[in-house]
Amino acid sequence: MRCRILHETKGRMRVCLLKYRVTCSEADQLETYLLTVPEIRSAVVNERTGDAVITHSGDREAVIRALAEYDPETCTAEVTDRTGRELRRTYEDRFFWLIARRYAVKLLLPAPVRHLSLICKSWRFFREAFRCLGRKKLEVPALDATTIAVSLLRQDYDTAGTIMFMLDAGGLLEEWTHKKSVDDLAKRMSLNVDKVWLKSGGSEVLVPVKEVREGDVILVRTGNVIPLDGVVEDGEAAVNQASMTGESLPVPKSPGSYVYAGTVMEEGEIAVRVKNAMGGGRYDRIIQMIEDSEKLKSETESRAFHLADSMVPVSLGGTALTWFLTGNVTKALSILMVDFSCALKLTMPVSVLSGIRECSEHQISVKGGKFLEAVSEAKTVIFDKTGTLTYATPRVKKVVTFGGRDADEMLRLAACLEEHFPHSIANAVVEEAKRKGLVHEEKHSKVDYVVAHGIASTINGQKVCIGSHHFIFEDEKCTVPEEEKARFRRLPRNCSLLYLALDDELAAVLCIEDPLRKEAKQVMRQLHAAGFEKLVMMTGDSYRTAESVAKELGIDEFHAEVLPEDKAAFVRREHELGHKVIMIGDGINDSPALSEADAGIAISAGAAIAREIADITISADDLTELVTLKRISDALMDRIHGNYVRIMTFNSGLIALGLLGILAPGTAAFLHNASTLAFGLESMTDLL
Repeated sequence: MRCRILHETKGRMRVCLLKYRVTCSEADQLETYLLTVPEIRSAVVNERTGDAVITHSGDREAVIRALAEYDPETCTAEVTDRTGRELRRTYEDRFFWLIARRYAVKLLLPAPVRHLSLICKSWRFFREAFRCLGRKKLEVPALDATTIAVSLLRQDYDTAGTIMFMLDAGGLLEEWTHKKSVDDLAKRMSLNVDKVWLKSGGSEVLVPVKEVREGDVILVRTGNVIPLDGVVEDGEAAVNQASMTGESLPVPKSPGSYVYAGTVMEEGEIAVRVKNAMGGGRYDRIIQMIEDSEKLKSETESRAFHLADSMVPVSLGGTALTWFLTGNVTKALSILMVDFSCALKLTMPVSVLSGIRECSEHQISVKGGKFLEAVSEAKTVIFDKTGTLTYATPRVKKVVTFGGRDADEMLRLAACLEEHFPHSIANAVVEEAKRKGLVHEEKHSKVDYVVAHGIASTINGQKVCIGSHHFIFEDEKCTVPEEEKARFRRLPRNCSLLYLALDDELAAVLCIEDPLRKEAKQVMRQLHAAGFEKLVMMTGDSYRTAESVAKELGIDEFHAEVLPEDKAAFVRREHELGHKVIMIGDGINDSPALSEADAGIAISAGAAIAREIADITISADDLTELVTLKRISDALMDRIHGNYVRIMTFNSGLIALGLLGILAPGTAAFLHNASTLAFGLESMTDLL
């Protein structure tokens, strides 16, 4: 690629692309390519100027070589869908032409033509007011139209033009911010499904989802996300479609039923014939879901909207009363030109969407403003242990066998069962088998998964079970060989134990090391300092293990050997005490509590159903994101309350100055609209 170095300092370079015009897609492709070069730390390409600003590690020759070798025709760098560049460019252009038209009309057109243009433009605002009145509601459009109408009747064309310009600019700003926030949020909610089980002949093959074509048959099991749209060919299942249709209860699926990408299997196993490769418009459906989620507004935001609408009759009544008492049209118009509704209705949603956007920059996905409010107000936080307070990748420390069985063979058998149910402990078993080079081909018949307990199946007519102590010894009534009970009692006390039984007799115990996250202890201290009063840990692990973890981390309260319904019941008890509750988990067994909590937070590396049901998803890399989430939530509530106070104070001041005759109606209108735009711009800024 031909380019010229415009400016260069140590570790930084600005280059100009020697091309007449750079499109948004070309800029995205070049930026993506540059970021794949190991020596380049950051790269920003400006499609308007055709410049690229590159920060590098100091190896200047490597950067120049990368620029010289770049060819847009042969570049294989995969550009992320919807980078936001096209959206930004569109609204920058719309803002430019809005301002340009405003001053072109003002400077170039003669007064009569300019006035006629303003009258024609005002009809749009009157139409909205008539629609509002047709619904028998007195809301902001009616107030805007009244203000414009009075200005035109008084032949105060400058004031009318200023009002319409500021309303257009404010509406465009709100639309831009809303669309950008929705776009960012939708990208964060993408499926992130890398591989699927493809039915090939009489076997199952794990393949990348990109290789699946229309007409292929894929298998989906309990707890997994359905990666592609299709029709059920075989099997039965209950599918959670809340993310697509809003249905609260799982929908039964049988042969002939249609299933959607992004919905989650709660129970069962199905074979799906793919109809739309790569999800068939999943992104667009996510955007629709977010835009339709009015129910996810925070209570504070909803109150502000109701207040905004309720202030309209007050403004109109105040105008009429002032004119009646003083007979002074100018003073009456000072009230009409200033209202509280515009700023309240602009700043509240913009603040919330900006908060959601800022969360996404910290790898936190939030599905609605009400959940940020819940995080800010909650005093109780419930943690699952495995995969949440511990690393999502525990490892098998050793395999203890019984009845003279071979350890590798027992590990192979465990991996064969566990690979179908992605959970941190299941992943540890599969990974250990892989590390030892043990091939665990499909040998079992139908797998039955019992949530929070274990897995049961048959192999060559032999019953096999794997799971918790409760599942193996209490539910399945398995026994320990009499001569090995002493060795059974000496099993490690500092590990999580996974029991494997054959024909109702204990065959092996897999000792799983479950190291605590290195940041967990510090995060618990920070959460206490941030205002959370009660940190609770609920786990299916033994009392001994739970007690040890709670003591080490400084957890206020813990509950061991709990079932999914126990976690949900605990959330309900907290609600009965008047407490708002946050639940944090990563597994299928956490789903009921995640759904019950005021804000359910899932770990991104956990089960698909947990992520889908959860209101918030955080990255699996670092629990300190919980502290960041709390800080953003608190800052958002502070901003909303602060905006409310500033808007009410500033606009009340304008009304008072108008009544005293200090401000003319046109000046009051300009200051009101300018302040609305300023509050809106301020609400777009980062909270932290």
